Amino acid sequence: MTASARTRTGATANVRDFASIARGYAQRRPRVSEADLRHVEQLADLLDTRFRIPGLGIRFGWDAIVGLVPGIGDLSAFGVSAYIILQAYRMGVRKRTIARMLANAGIDTVVGSVPVLGSLFDVGFKANRRNVRLLHRALAEQAAEAARVR
Repeated sequence: MTASARTRTGATANVRDFASIARGYAQRRPRVSEADLRHVEQLADLLDTRFRIPGLGIRFGWDAIVGLVPGIGDLSAFGVSAYIILQAYRMGVRKRTIARMLANAGIDTVVGSVPVLGSLFDVGFKANRRNVRLLHRALAEQAAEAARVR
């Protein structure tokens, strides 16, 4: 018995052909450069954990500060968060991870738009740090999956 499968056109293809297609797909995935990843991490750090309150150890970033400006502040912070999510998309992250990242940014923007309390929420929620963790996890899963395909 030979290892073959019927394709959509009705032709028979070797299983080895499918393996080569899978390898080709893995090679066509977007490449993730260290510089792009570092840039995303730096943006998340600026937005969420750039400053520290001495004695308390509480960290906050520009997201909480800019969020004090009604309306415009949270929308501008969302713009930077959307850029981080766009970079994750360009790095080939799966759609469900992108959806979780969008949910984090959306929650941060909606709740953060409440005057004063929203900025306190931004200090604790740190949506961009969460999104960078999701990005790292997704890239690690993709690397493990690519190693299994080989």
